[in-house]
Formats: sequence, C-alpha cells, structure tokens
Amino acid sequence: MGKPYLSPKKPREGLILYGYRGSIAHNMYVPQSDPDSIDDKDTLGIFIDHLDNYFGIPKNRNRGVWEKQQDEWDIVCYEIRKMFSLLLKCNPNVMSLLWLEDKHYIIKNPEGELLINNRNLFVSKKAYYSFTGYAHGQFKRMTAFKKAGYMGEKRKQLVEKYGYDCKNAAHLIRLLKMGIEFLSSGVLNVFRYDNDMLLSIKNGEWSLEKVKNESDRLFKLSEETYLKSKLPENPDVGGAELLLIDILKNNFKDKK
Repeated sequence: MGKPYLSPKKPREGLILYGYRGSIAHNMYVPQSDPDSIDDKDTLGIFIDHLDNYFGIPKNRNRGVWEKQQDEWDIVCYEIRKMFSLLLKCNPNVMSLLWLEDKHYIIKNPEGELLINNRNLFVSKKAYYSFTGYAHGQFKRMTAFKKAGYMGEKRKQLVEKYGYDCKNAAHLIRLLKMGIEFLSSGVLNVFRYDNDMLLSIKNGEWSLEKVKNESDRLFKLSEETYLKSKLPENPDVGGAELLLIDILKNNFKDKK
C-alpha cells in the first residue's frame, strides 16, 4: 500500500526531495486566472519506502511510482531506486529536480541535499539521446492532436484556433535548448531566462512553419554539440550506487 495522501505541499511520507516541475520550474507558468491558461501546478518528488520493502518480501507493488491529481495539482513521486535508474539515463522529466532554483524546492532534507550535491554523477552525453528523443515526441504530438486523451477541452480549442498544439511546440523548443546547453556545460538550466520567447510560442504567436524551422535548426545544433561535448560518455554508475547505499543507510540508521 502507498503512503496516505497528506496535501499538495506534503503529498506523502518518506519524501527526501520534492519540488516544482513543469511550467513553474521553467518560469513559464500562466496562472489559471488567464482565460487561455492550460497550466497545472506540477510537482515531482523522491521518496524512500518502508524498510520492509527493501528487505524480505516486498509489500509495495506500485512499481516505484506514486501519483496524485487534485484540482490544479499534478503530483508524481518516485521511489529512490526508480529515480536513480531514470537519472542514470538523463531522463529530462526527472533531471530537472536536481537543478531547481532554491525557491522551487518544497521539501529538501539532508538526504535530498546529498543527492543534489552529487548530481554530477548523472551527467553524461546520454543527454543527447534522451533530450532529442523527448523533443521528437513533442514534435509528433504538436500536430497529431486529434482525440488526444491528455487534452482538456480548453486545450483542444486552442489547438483548433492555432492549427497546432502550441504547448507541445514550446516544450519542443525548450527541450532542445536545454539539451544543447547541458551538453555544452554539464549544467541543466531549468529556470528559463528565455521565457519570453518560449511563452510567445506557447501563446500561439509563432506560425507552425516557424516552429518547425527553429526545431530543425536546433536538432542539427544538438548533434553538432554532442559531437563536440566534453561530457563523459556514460554516467558514474558505481558512484551513483555508492551514493544510493549511503542515502539509504543514513535514512534507516535510527529506524527499526
């Protein structure tokens, strides 16, 4: 059984790191007071499960993922071992949690701080494949929007108005820019200072042709940056495993 739901600011027990993701973290949030807003308050967390789920017969069969939706809140939390497996693949959906602005962390305990301080263990050129792979997914969804189950009515109306999914288009350009920056520096710039440009895409101010031309340019630049990147080819799996063990030891040290 999963832990009881508490509140959006503390959705479950066992969290070591919890913060905003999505539009709030990217400095692209459009409040629901705006008639065209389609943004939720997205959050992401890492939790450590009960001790008996690490030893003996596991009782938690939720595949390491805990999810909850309530009103405008969309909450996803990963069990720490599941999160490490995603971080080692440079998964864009979870990497951001280690590079948030301090104001965007809701919960950050010593184990979470330790993970942030060792985030370079997960830095590698694998980011090229993960970020461009997710960008390709956004590119396809940008125009293949008919009967898309993830859309609410307001979003469908905006798609019909502009002829393509502007939110997917903004994700597409953001992912490519973040991937290029990461391959160049090893730093993930989650908080976007180019938010004016990204919001103009999100608000339908770019034509579909302009979005496609810019994404084509950025896909090419991504490959060029990958070939020149000084990042390691692979993450430090051994170091990550030792870190995981240390975090679990610290967490269970005084628990029975």
